[in-house]
Amino acid sequence: MHEWQVWLVAALLLFVAEMLAPGFWLLSVAVGCLAAGVVSLVVPGPIVPALSFAAGTLLSLVGIRPFLLRRLHPSGSAIRTNVDALAGKVGIVSERVDPVTGKGRVLVEGEDWRAASLMDAALEPGTRVMVVRVEGATLYVDKEM
Repeated sequence: MHEWQVWLVAALLLFVAEMLAPGFWLLSVAVGCLAAGVVSLVVPGPIVPALSFAAGTLLSLVGIRPFLLRRLHPSGSAIRTNVDALAGKVGIVSERVDPVTGKGRVLVEGEDWRAASLMDAALEPGTRVMVVRVEGATLYVDKEM
């Protein structure tokens, strides 16, 4: 097998591996291998292809990876998880929510949570409420309109 073929097979394997382990790190190394493979077609010997591998990988890390990260993972598309995902959800009061004592419980998406009311009036069991915000393990709720 010729040297350029080894570089191109390595690039192909790294491209496939990138699909299994996203993050664009392996893609950058694959671009470096591709550059080294092309150079080794023209320039025999290990030194110049190795230098082109290093340069191609470095340029890809600096140029291509940040571009792809911005395009494929925009900062505004963060997915809310865990308790952060509860804001805006609708629940049912399971235990009276008293604004004076601050005690009460609501059932949201099948889970029972400590709740506090944003209203001046108590919320009775069975009342539909909306989660306005989450602080720690307490859901701040308002009566659903």
